[in-house]
Amino acid sequence: MFRRARRILRGIPAPAAPQALRHAHQLMERGRYADALLTFYDLAQKAEERFPERAPILYAEAGRAAILSGDSKKGVFCFRSALTLLGSQQRYQRLQQLGGRIVMELRERGLHAEAEEVESVLRNNLPAAAQKEAKPSSYHQVILPTHCPSCGAAVRREDVEWVDALTAECDYCGSPIRAES
Repeated sequence: MFRRARRILRGIPAPAAPQALRHAHQLMERGRYADALLTFYDLAQKAEERFPERAPILYAEAGRAAILSGDSKKGVFCFRSALTLLGSQQRYQRLQQLGGRIVMELRERGLHAEAEEVESVLRNNLPAAAQKEAKPSSYHQVILPTHCPSCGAAVRREDVEWVDALTAECDYCGSPIRAES
């Protein structure tokens, strides 16, 4: 992350997002969730070796695509992979944010058993101290674009990692996303 942050601060553009990533986001927008699942899952597996900090988000998006396609079993499997990776990377704040959002979305869809399973994975991957305290984000006043200009991913300001007060980093491709003025 620090290498990317230095590149952002120096004004050097991030490398272009892979075409497969842009395509996966387009599949999601078009409602082709089963195809998006396969693409995101493939990207996540490849990212585990080359870009391990991106893999959990890609697995989570594969899980979301699976849920939207009606395959909750595959969805929970992908969510489990995403949360377990975040835990092994000791990215506990991100683990809490992503896990909480997944559980909330599952409950909103009436998938309570799946939400319970994801909560169990979340508890098993968080140290006791991290379970008690959740850090609120201090960047809630800025407005980010709704989609990453590089890869087309949906951007949620409460879920991104911040480089500075006005710049976030895309979870999927690592490109800088500047707040709108």
